[in-house]
Amino acid sequence: MARLAYSKASLSKESAKLKRYKQFLPSLDLKRQQLAAERKKAFVTLTQVEREIDQCYQKSAQMLPMLADKSIHVQNLVKVSKLEMAEENIVGVHLPVIEKLTIDVQEYSLFTEPHWVDQLVVQLKKMLQLKIQLQVEQQRVASLTEALKKVTQRVNLFDKVLIPKAQQDIRKIRIYLSDMERAGVVRAKSTKQKRLRLKIEG
Repeated sequence: MARLAYSKASLSKESAKLKRYKQFLPSLDLKRQQLAAERKKAFVTLTQVEREIDQCYQKSAQMLPMLADKSIHVQNLVKVSKLEMAEENIVGVHLPVIEKLTIDVQEYSLFTEPHWVDQLVVQLKKMLQLKIQLQVEQQRVASLTEALKKVTQRVNLFDKVLIPKAQQDIRKIRIYLSDMERAGVVRAKSTKQKRLRLKIEG
């Protein structure tokens, strides 16, 4: 770390630095506030998806209690055939979004399978869609949380470290320059008095 120079040039440099920090801090703090708001929104969406998954489970259990019978094979009835992802930029953070999701249903015979399989397929499609959405929402919350953490650290760095340090350095330089100026005035007076005394004595 460079030593502080006690000069007018150094005072000018530190003052310019402080001005820059103070100009930059409000925009950085605004970004922090925006990220906090976006993270809150993302968390609400995530909670909503979790609630929908829970409701889907409950509805399936009520409508289709026969699923408890393990001898009935209903696995692999639905699968994801296409998933296209995109990105959106929210306050400088790239977040994933589902652009296209296609879920295919495996063909089954209406004669050999139980009558309730149709209802099951609807629920399974919905559940698969919700689980994919859940993963995306979890990633969005995680990315916004990480971005918010970094910006908050930078806000704290400027607000609690860089600005107070620059202010303290400016104060030190001003006191030093003021002391030097006063000492110079005292020396000048002393020299003047010595000259007068020598003049009188001479």
